[in-house]
Amino acid sequence: MKHLRPILFYAIFFLFFLQLLTDFIAAIYAFGLLNTSIPPELGLALLLFAPALLLGIRRPHGQLQSTLFLLVIVARLIEPGLDTQWRLLISGLGVAAWLILFPILLWRHHGDRNDTVAADMMWGVMLGVILSGLLRVLGSGVDVSTMGLGQGIGAILAFMGLSLWFTTDRKREEWAEKKSEPGFKKILALSLGLMTVLVLMYYAFAAPYVMARWTGVDASVVLLTMIFAWTAYAWTATRFLKRLQIGKNWLFLWGLAFALAIFFTLSNNQPWLPDIPHLYPRPDTLTAPHPLDCTEETAMCPAWRSLWHAAPLVIMLLLSPGLLLIFHRQLHALRAVRPSLRQLGGAFTVAALFLLLAIFAHIFTTVYDYIPVIGPLFRNAFPLVYLLVTLMLLPGILATGKHVKGPVAPRMLNLGVVLLAFVIMGGHILLTAHPQSAPPQDGVTILTYNIQQGYSAEGRKNEVGQLALIRQIHPDIIGLQESDSARIANSNDDLVRYFANHLHMHHYYGPKTVVGTFGIALLSRYPIYHAETFYLYSKGEQVAVIRAEIEIEGRRLHVLVTHLGNGGPLIQQEQLLELVGDAPGTVVMGDFNFRPDTEQYAITTQLLRDSWTQRWPDWKDDQGRQPRDKIDHIFISPDLQVIDVSYYPKGPSDHPAMTAVIDW
Repeated sequence: MKHLRPILFYAIFFLFFLQLLTDFIAAIYAFGLLNTSIPPELGLALLLFAPALLLGIRRPHGQLQSTLFLLVIVARLIEPGLDTQWRLLISGLGVAAWLILFPILLWRHHGDRNDTVAADMMWGVMLGVILSGLLRVLGSGVDVSTMGLGQGIGAILAFMGLSLWFTTDRKREEWAEKKSEPGFKKILALSLGLMTVLVLMYYAFAAPYVMARWTGVDASVVLLTMIFAWTAYAWTATRFLKRLQIGKNWLFLWGLAFALAIFFTLSNNQPWLPDIPHLYPRPDTLTAPHPLDCTEETAMCPAWRSLWHAAPLVIMLLLSPGLLLIFHRQLHALRAVRPSLRQLGGAFTVAALFLLLAIFAHIFTTVYDYIPVIGPLFRNAFPLVYLLVTLMLLPGILATGKHVKGPVAPRMLNLGVVLLAFVIMGGHILLTAHPQSAPPQDGVTILTYNIQQGYSAEGRKNEVGQLALIRQIHPDIIGLQESDSARIANSNDDLVRYFANHLHMHHYYGPKTVVGTFGIALLSRYPIYHAETFYLYSKGEQVAVIRAEIEIEGRRLHVLVTHLGNGGPLIQQEQLLELVGDAPGTVVMGDFNFRPDTEQYAITTQLLRDSWTQRWPDWKDDQGRQPRDKIDHIFISPDLQVIDVSYYPKGPSDHPAMTAVIDW
């Protein structure tokens, strides 16, 4: 157990960094989300340059280190429950403290324990990322330790971290000093390499459901493959790696292969969207077959067809343990040259700049339409961003020694990783929705809801409040808009999975997150068939439509969900109506961004009926509401009957929720 103590400490240390950074960036984005502009709060991103303070510190005493660690702990404990403004400040201070403390921990020298310290840190990263994935699984796509009673998990981890920090034996500690300082270029390359590994963990691996949303591949495949690869790596390290000396040339080739694997994983799911209006509506031919499409007449079950679609992702996941080996190699090399604290301060300041650029580049692939001048360059650039970031591993690999023994893993760590693997897969299987559809009572209740990435009208994280409202409504079919939360701008939260699991519904997420669209999703108590995604022509932010069939007591309902661009462009609505056709039993819902006094509304009501006016011809409902300026609509084909329509004002989201109870 003694050998596990430093590993457990580093696991908590790296886990808290990933959580604080996730909430810090999401809080900054939340202010831009509310104003659809670049927020002044973006200036707090300068906290990422905290390592520059090390340029003025020659030898940090133990009290300073303990204060920094306490700041990380306190920030992690209190920031999840704060309003967005305070969460932004506190999580930012926690990230800043971590970015100062990490180089100090690298600088500290422990006699002849260089190999052990590098291995302990690497296993800490591995365990911290696995714990992060577990917390996401237990929260159905959202970090359970940042929500409600689940915050007690964070408190337990914080107590463990403090206990490990203050009880660690540091008697053998010596300060790293040399008569002549090593070359700065090598230190910089190694520091950038370390930061690149942490960025990739932050991007995706610490929240594995994100990778499922890249490709539409079943999350079970992602989790199982990643867990298998990382568990195999830990067991291999115990038995074989400690006997091997892995050449840096082989590691360089691995780094290049991994960069290409992640690039092709993403680019294979990036549809070609030409700037030619008549080519739209354009089907997403890269969409993985939906599991519910596996019918008796299907020649080959979609599970097998999905295997081919998932191949690049599976290869990338199988290669991913190499990130840990690279991290170990670079830690070992950096500690071996024994840089001065000033050199580390300078190198990690540059690495912080790289972190900031990597964050901006990732977010710009979604918000390019709101960023002047350079924004359009990031349209459809999601795979390229990942490629460029991953290639930053290579200079650090070249700066390492020719041969370094592989890291040794304590046997107890292997058993712990296997146990966590079983808990993760078991939790995923148990918590994944298992819908039990029942005959509808007095019609089918349809809900359209723009959830604003899980934020309330005041800009506070509010997926819990939105879930409570949906449960109150108890709908049979839901169309969600602005549900594109499974990326760093929105805490890597898979809100569609969160709602589907808690509501026990089937679900289909439309455009994959690599495209950078408004997220749209379809949830249903009844089986979903032939779900497809179509893209509409757009000069600004790309938009899409989900078209699917839902079977209710032997009858098929044709359902379309969309979120049109700003102003609800006429061409987009015309293309949407092409997809509607003249099929009976059709429901079209979403955030259309056009009002009832527009041409778009007029051409729509020539083909379909507005459920609101079908129930309330004079526009005023029985609560006195008269939403003549509404942009969220539920349209139905003429053969359907409207039993009731309800309107739930803003609050849980910045949009109202609207329901229609229909029947044939």
